[in-house]
Amino acid sequence: MTTSDYAAYIASLPRVLAGAAALLRDGEGRVLLVEPNYRKGWALPGGTVESDLGETPRQAARRETLEEIGLEVELGALLAVDWVPGEGRPPIAAYVYDGGVLSGDRFEAIRLQVEELVSWRLVAREDLPEYLLGSLGDRVLAALDALAAGTGTVELENGLPPVA
Repeated sequence: MTTSDYAAYIASLPRVLAGAAALLRDGEGRVLLVEPNYRKGWALPGGTVESDLGETPRQAARRETLEEIGLEVELGALLAVDWVPGEGRPPIAAYVYDGGVLSGDRFEAIRLQVEELVSWRLVAREDLPEYLLGSLGDRVLAALDALAAGTGTVELENGLPPVA
């Protein structure tokens, strides 16, 4: 196989987008959410994996958290991987990492990326569905459940456990 044949083969393969986020909490278990200015609903700090630049999902979650809220966080375990099909776009593989429990001074140090974000807040588990739209709400709840149970990474399809 020549180099040009290989390049043509790679170009013919299906595409998948990837996103990664950090699940950050306070001492009461509330989840830190950010409010984007470019779409409805809230989100975890995170964003697109720059895979064309060699970035991994873990690196993307750290970079995006730093860019969006100004905090350098050490990520813990991978809590959830979600396969999210879409219309008019390739599917997204969404990764959620444990960002840990932050202290009060860390929350005071938050500096929003004003180009993309309007605000942030801490939200109790039972209120998350009001803020997180579509499969994102299910994904975050599943990640919280995996964290609480200590069961390891949960596999999801559109926010829910796959049907066997």
